[in-house]
Amino acid sequence: MIPVLPLLVILCVSSPIAHAATSSSLKSKAVCSGHRVSIPLSSDAWLPLNHRRGPCSPLPSSATASMPSTADVLRRDRLRADGIRKGLNGTAGAKRGDATVPTTLGLSVDTLEYVVTVGLGTPAVTQTVVMDTGSDLSWVQRRPCPAATCHPQKDRLFDPARSATYSAFGCRSAACRALLGRDLYGNGCSRRGRCQYAVRYGDGSNTTGTYGADKLTLTPALAVDRFRFGCSHAAPLFSDRTDGLLGLGGGPPSLVSQAAAKAFSYCLPPTASYSGFLTLGAPRAASSRFAVTPMYRSSSGDPFYFVLLRGITVGGRRLRVPPSAFRAGAVMDSGTIVTRLPPKAYRALRAAFRKEMRMHPRRAVPRSSLLDTCFNLTGGDVKVPSVSLVFERGATVELIPSGIIRRGCLAFASSGDDGAPGIIGNLQQRTLEVLYDIGGGAVGFRRGAC
Repeated sequence: MIPVLPLLVILCVSSPIAHAATSSSLKSKAVCSGHRVSIPLSSDAWLPLNHRRGPCSPLPSSATASMPSTADVLRRDRLRADGIRKGLNGTAGAKRGDATVPTTLGLSVDTLEYVVTVGLGTPAVTQTVVMDTGSDLSWVQRRPCPAATCHPQKDRLFDPARSATYSAFGCRSAACRALLGRDLYGNGCSRRGRCQYAVRYGDGSNTTGTYGADKLTLTPALAVDRFRFGCSHAAPLFSDRTDGLLGLGGGPPSLVSQAAAKAFSYCLPPTASYSGFLTLGAPRAASSRFAVTPMYRSSSGDPFYFVLLRGITVGGRRLRVPPSAFRAGAVMDSGTIVTRLPPKAYRALRAAFRKEMRMHPRRAVPRSSLLDTCFNLTGGDVKVPSVSLVFERGATVELIPSGIIRRGCLAFASSGDDGAPGIIGNLQQRTLEVLYDIGGGAVGFRRGAC
């Protein structure tokens, strides 16, 4: 069981059901259709969010034209989920006294699917970065960056020498000592006395470079001065020319912490042919429009946000899964694609879903496949049985069809261990405004937000 800290404050509001859109179409359009609903563009803290490889992506079409195969996507997703679990269980680290010190961050970064555009430095240089709730250290590639260790990117490389507001942290600075003290990121000092960071990801990739600060411009009306981030000399290979990573995790280096934001939220679009959004601060929607459940953090200092599942419904009927099956909690993660459930809960969901889909012939899949319940779906629209996740305090989230079934397969998987934490993946978060209320210690879900 993952230890979780009790809440000091819990948001005391009702927990309505967050219903999903009812469209049964599972196919994405080939052109960008923008936003499905009205978005408060006047909000100072609002940023457009898009799938990095879709038609709405700000990345060049030549960089997004080659979509990875389903098998490759699921392979990377397995790496990320396995890395999260190993890191939380302390099996990926080295011992220091009574504590476990992770030697890698434990994540696969190439599963990250959503990008936002920010400005960095003075004058601001546009940077297109992936967002990640499972990371708290942000980084971009810097100039100069050796071709052997850096990948081609969409935007101009950030050049610290051309920014009037950039400064590198010295090895004895408080910021450097705090980073080195976290063990996940420290890499010592350069010969010039500058603080060096290193992030080693679970998929074997890494980023290393100089830890510094500069002005981060989110919108024309909102900027974070002295934003701490990594200037990368070596970075993971993003095949679509993404410029870097924006960390939204719960640790001190994250954008959320540095902006002193009491809350942030995002909405992942239903398909890559639509746009979503990322916001900092309290949402404009009334709190009564959110289905709310308590948020937990682990005692190990990792960047993750936890929630507690209490049940699952299929076709409107609650599955017979004991509450103890969910005792390890679940990580809310924007980077994992497929939701992982404890084996007892997954087996119950699979059996109920197969029963509801019995009119469709089953499709054979390899024993090693992450998704093990697939169907031959041909001709016309497919009526997908409703699936809802029921969280602590009764917060109920009804999923859209594309959050239930992917390429003809049930879009859930087993965590492999009833004692391991589950993961709420991004397929199941689509079209919901997912609110991380840091100050109130809660996670909220608002239906049909994008």
